[in-house]
Amino acid sequence: MREPHRSCQTVVSGGAAASPTLRRRRRMDWLMVLVLMFMYCGIYLIHPFKRFVGSDMITRLKYPLITVTVPFWTVPLYAVVLPIAIFLLVYMRKRDAYDLHDAILGILFSVLVTGVLTETTKNAVGWPRPDFFWRCFPDGNEVYDRLGNVVCHGKKSFVLDGYKSFPSGHASWSFAGLGFLSLYLSGKLKVFEYGGHVAKLLLVLFPLLIAYVVGILMVNDYMHHPQDVFFGSLMGLLVATLVYLQFFPSPYHQEDVFIPTSAQSRSNNIQTSDIPANASGRPMDIEAPGPLENRGQ
Repeated sequence: MREPHRSCQTVVSGGAAASPTLRRRRRMDWLMVLVLMFMYCGIYLIHPFKRFVGSDMITRLKYPLITVTVPFWTVPLYAVVLPIAIFLLVYMRKRDAYDLHDAILGILFSVLVTGVLTETTKNAVGWPRPDFFWRCFPDGNEVYDRLGNVVCHGKKSFVLDGYKSFPSGHASWSFAGLGFLSLYLSGKLKVFEYGGHVAKLLLVLFPLLIAYVVGILMVNDYMHHPQDVFFGSLMGLLVATLVYLQFFPSPYHQEDVFIPTSAQSRSNNIQTSDIPANASGRPMDIEAPGPLENRGQ
């Protein structure tokens, strides 16, 4: 069962004193982060499925092989490191160590779960990139086997990466990290409260705009097809939303809902039973005027 929100726990000023059960679960969460890291590295090293690419299909995969505008090594910088830096700024203002801990843990979960799903799908589908022709035939000389499938003579690692077009890792990682950041900021700024300012909404949408532009650049660089970017973006944003809701209340949530324990419920029932009841068995309002007092009015 999901732990209640931290406001229902014993929290000290400037930090969080979570219950022992919650601390044990958080240790398990960090262990799962390590497991996801090893899973991602292992899946990344697996060779993708080599989908059949015939001569009729290769004609649609002859886009030029150009340098990528956004190298993949920069993705963790703006999708993970930048959000963590913003979490630290919030911590310096709020001094809530519990919030900082959950924010860092949440964004790591978001990008790692997305990364595992992305690499698994890439290897399972084996869809060729738009520039696959020049990866497979760097000299431009086409070679096919007796079944009509390509026989690539390009660099092996470069050819294998050419089978990893669907879905876009740039798009999925960007929306997983920056999408989590947008949800985090929307909750802290209370963007969706009644009478909110448009400036707050624009600030929250800015990380999503960065992820959106990255997806477009990957199509312009002929690294991905439009459907690769669309599916990767959708997957990253969906995972970010699910993970965020595991650690924080919904951005539409205005105040914490107090759920009484069984002991508190019994105490409330005892207090209610002390209120005098009328003939119908319903509690009477002892401050309300009686029937005789109403007659003179």
